[in-house]
Amino acid sequence: MQIGALERRDIIEKSLTDYGAVVVFDTLPAALAFADELAPEHLEICVKEPMNSLGVVNNAGSVFLGDYSPESLGDYYAGPNHVLPTGGTARFFSPLSVDDFIKKSSFTYYTKDALLKEAEKINTFAQREGLTAHGKSAMIRLEKEGKK
Repeated sequence: MQIGALERRDIIEKSLTDYGAVVVFDTLPAALAFADELAPEHLEICVKEPMNSLGVVNNAGSVFLGDYSPESLGDYYAGPNHVLPTGGTARFFSPLSVDDFIKKSSFTYYTKDALLKEAEKINTFAQREGLTAHGKSAMIRLEKEGKK
């Protein structure tokens, strides 16, 4: 190991002592399933056929495939960013990307008949949230037409 020659040796040793582990699996699928559940910030898959692992692990901040794709390649050079979900949050967050800087809007369109079918349910949701005016905004549209 290179730890003895590193200037941050104390920090690295403490991190390994407090958080490090060696986990051994009988099969690659079992190891990948564990990694997917762990949802690590960084995951290196150093196996003979790393491309066969694509799509198997979906919960990692950044995945490095093969012996020649070190973490530092992704962190500093190859293009994927270094702003990654930590602490297992890769199960429900993605790395920061250009998509985070693109403004988006949602559009919703219902016909009168479609709203007529759902207005009571919308009103019920709104009432339960204590947002009476939200519920009425659906009902009033139909009352104006004599539908409710």
